[in-house]
Amino acid sequence: MKRPWWSSRDWEPKVIKLPEADGTLTSYEPNASPRVFTPDDSPFAKRSPLATAHVLGDPLAANEPFGPPMGPPPPQPIDWEASMAYRRHLWAHGYTLAEALDTAHRGMGLDWPTSVELIRHSAAEARAVGGRMAVAITTDQLDPFSPASVKDVRLAYEQQLEVVEAAGATAIIMCSPQLAAATQDPADYAELYGALLRQCSKPAILHWITSVWDPRHTGYWGQMDVDSAYGALLSIVRDNIDKVDGVKVALLPAEQQVQMRRLLPEGVRFYTSDTDRYPELFAGDERGFSDGLTPVFDPIAPLAAEALRALDRGDTAHGRQLLDSTVPLCAHLFEGPGRSTFFFKTGLVFLGWLGGHSAHTRMVWGEQSARSVPHLATAYRLADGLGLFADPALAEQRMKTYLATHGIAQ
Repeated sequence: MKRPWWSSRDWEPKVIKLPEADGTLTSYEPNASPRVFTPDDSPFAKRSPLATAHVLGDPLAANEPFGPPMGPPPPQPIDWEASMAYRRHLWAHGYTLAEALDTAHRGMGLDWPTSVELIRHSAAEARAVGGRMAVAITTDQLDPFSPASVKDVRLAYEQQLEVVEAAGATAIIMCSPQLAAATQDPADYAELYGALLRQCSKPAILHWITSVWDPRHTGYWGQMDVDSAYGALLSIVRDNIDKVDGVKVALLPAEQQVQMRRLLPEGVRFYTSDTDRYPELFAGDERGFSDGLTPVFDPIAPLAAEALRALDRGDTAHGRQLLDSTVPLCAHLFEGPGRSTFFFKTGLVFLGWLGGHSAHTRMVWGEQSARSVPHLATAYRLADGLGLFADPALAEQRMKTYLATHGIAQ
């Protein structure tokens, strides 16, 4: 993207008046010394970081959340070039792209047909740059208001798996709420997941969101309590050991994640999406470490990649120092009671715009306004303090423009 005239090496930071949550303004002087990150798209030596990525809506399209009364929202037009540009940014730092999950608005603006289009765009980009990709499959093409049989669920999964296989990607097999509603029999889960895994050309990731976060998953794996359910999941893993890359379980306390990690067969990865205790989980202990399948990589991609490569080299102190420094930013981006954390994507898109990765902040369903002005101002200050903006002059100017449109003159 061509830089404007005011972005130059001769730039000197000017104080910005940033709004705080209490309604006051504070003076902030932008960071004049951004970090210098050298892109490295080679695979990580030991760790397997999978980065989910945000999408941007088409600012020239009727990108509205409103459909007919009692009907589903209309398909959301995507700005493909801007969305792909961010994926190229992640690949440039060695990440595997985890596509078509909630960070990409899957199930929250992107229906299955639009997700197919996203997967195909990303697959083409991956082939062009040599990027690695994993893609989520579930059963969201089924009518959520009509009962589905176990057979219906299997066919829906297989339809989505066919798209993933055509893209040359690793499958991330997510939970199916329709399956939880259709059966409570552990044998049904074992048979269905075994059939799916046998059809995967690459070892897949089994992705479990517990009922703590999604009540529709109550009784998943045919068990009502978490420990028994995890035992049933482990049985599926052991029965299909050569077809399982890893498992992801969310949302659970870090201590419980570590306990689950230690129960996995050797060679099977445990992926975390923890947004506050990820440094200790990534660093691990003498008995292993967790990998990341997480949106935290999106806003801190270059810095987190440097940290993970340090951990791979055995430089735990440096890796932890880098990761620990990012916690205040990520804690802020993902803050909020209950499901208000759905709006973390607003902050990711905003920081991507400040960083020059896109020319706008338009989101599907108009979610660019889902976070407050003080929230986004704080996100800017925290990201800038970490030196994450390669062009701080651009970030400063865009931040001032954003504030000016909200009546905060500089």
